[in-house]
Amino acid sequence: MSETGTTVPGPRAGGPTVAVDPAETAWAEYVAAARQLDGVRRSAATAAGEQARSVAAAREELTAVRERLAPQQARLRELGVPAISLVPTPPEVTEAARSMAGGPAAVLAALRAAGGWADAADDTLGARGLPRLARWPARPRNLLVYGPLALVVPLLQLTLYALAGAGPVTALALLVGLPLPAVAFMLGWLTVGRLFRPRPTDRVDRTPRFGALVCLIPAVLTAAGLLLAMLPG
Repeated sequence: MSETGTTVPGPRAGGPTVAVDPAETAWAEYVAAARQLDGVRRSAATAAGEQARSVAAAREELTAVRERLAPQQARLRELGVPAISLVPTPPEVTEAARSMAGGPAAVLAALRAAGGWADAADDTLGARGLPRLARWPARPRNLLVYGPLALVVPLLQLTLYALAGAGPVTALALLVGLPLPAVAFMLGWLTVGRLFRPRPTDRVDRTPRFGALVCLIPAVLTAAGLLLAMLPG
């Protein structure tokens, strides 16, 4: 059995006829369909890639927001805020879920907005109480911490000398007080970082050399003075 083409009338009556091969027509339709399917596949792959990137970015943003909220909640608890006040209410949870119903991109946008709120909360917390001193120059500000700690041991030693005189008790106090300037410095170093950090992610200039000198000089002067006072006339 032989395959024959079909004839199609010309554009005008009585005009020439054009032979159309069914195989060529089917092949052209197949190629067109394949192109459409490939376009759909490419679009789906692009959408899937964008969604995967949005999911990864949303996970990173979620981790960052959680790390920001933990110290803020601890700070609010220290300020006396009840724990129940830090838990979202059911209507707030419902509204948040509604705003993120558009998929990973909407979740990412909501998390970025939450990061902005966390920044505003840090600014608000930093504007209250002792963190205002974080704007002071580092050395005068840190002196408020290092200074009192540095004077504790010398004052105790002087008080003990005034009460007990030049005896073994005062000598023991001098011996025990030798390592205490280092302890006072470490306490001051930790306290400066805790009191004067406006935000959990900020770094505080603790002026370690200045703090070490502040803690050491009173102890050295007191020890030298007491030793001279205890020497026999």
